[in-house]
Amino acid sequence: MVPLLSFLSAPGGHYRNGMPGDATATPIRTTVTLSAPNRGRRQAEPDRPDIDSSTARNRLSAAQAALLDEHRLLTAEELAGLAALPDDWVTSLAALAHQVRLARCGPGVEVEGILSAKTGGCPEDCHFCSQSSQFDTPVKATPFLDAGEVLQAAEETKAAGATEFCIVLAVRGPDERTMQRILELVPLIHEQTGLNVAVSAGLLTEDQARRFAQGGVHRYNHNLETSRSFFPNVVTTHSWDDRRDTCRLVRNHGMELCCGALIGMGESDEQRIELLVQLQELDPTEVPMNFLNPRPGTPLGDEHPVAAWEAIRWIALFRLGLPGVILRYAGGREVTLRELQSMGMTSGINALIVGNYLTTLGRSADEDLQMLSDLRMPVGALTGVL
Repeated sequence: MVPLLSFLSAPGGHYRNGMPGDATATPIRTTVTLSAPNRGRRQAEPDRPDIDSSTARNRLSAAQAALLDEHRLLTAEELAGLAALPDDWVTSLAALAHQVRLARCGPGVEVEGILSAKTGGCPEDCHFCSQSSQFDTPVKATPFLDAGEVLQAAEETKAAGATEFCIVLAVRGPDERTMQRILELVPLIHEQTGLNVAVSAGLLTEDQARRFAQGGVHRYNHNLETSRSFFPNVVTTHSWDDRRDTCRLVRNHGMELCCGALIGMGESDEQRIELLVQLQELDPTEVPMNFLNPRPGTPLGDEHPVAAWEAIRWIALFRLGLPGVILRYAGGREVTLRELQSMGMTSGINALIVGNYLTTLGRSADEDLQMLSDLRMPVGALTGVL
């Protein structure tokens, strides 16, 4: 039996689950193991124009000047020009992204652990997500974990060297009982572990955002996933604007915003650039980068993962488009990048999840921490835009 890796999410929710180590060792883990990875139909490589070396160098030099000398964001046109560079120039693109990351964010890496406190049974129809109750997938609904299980997971997260712990729930949005449970857990986790506590619980009202902020939630995750123009192709039970509005509420009430992307659902280069500009407008503290790992039983189950070199290209572009954010390795990185995960760390990434994802296995925390040690990247808490 081969464990599958995936991006899974509640509406606007986070992107992974579990704690470091064996995902079947304790009751808090709900990892689903399937017989073989689904590779489906291969995504067509983008048809990019021929660009001569002089033009490529000029585009990279202009981007470097804009980001490091002029200290301004790149425009959609500038980002599109970089996205069109030939494959031979991806290493140069990645080198510039790493330079920008060091200049704007420093060498530190934020390590986070997460827990799916309420798995499966989500009423939304996010086409990438095996936790949706609308699709026939191996993931079945489970109730909210008890406080002892959540605290155990937080302690394991701390032991792995993490500074952030995220409670993830597969819900459209929190009802009052869920609000109460989360608001009881957040101070308890922080007091007992010292970890910053993040929450991912779907769409929020103004009152809920205020209460989470007052209750000590450090960072709230709500992913846009994709651009406004592509969003109706993958979600129909809520709108892109619903997600954006929750993100604005998070910022308005003083919590740090974690707002990520899912690459590889069939969107075009132009739509990825559109998403980057929309993220620039929201100005999140953290942007998780997820890559589609097709889940059996979902509408996107026959897609093929993004090619590794293409993933490196877009990691670099997200760093260049969002120079000051915490850019976090998230779901799908293992199956997409394979042996190139270290290269992703030198292409703009400065944060990662240790352990497992929402219902599937990631690689061990020890492997990731060894990777950071090999790259001489210190682990520490990151916050805000430097």
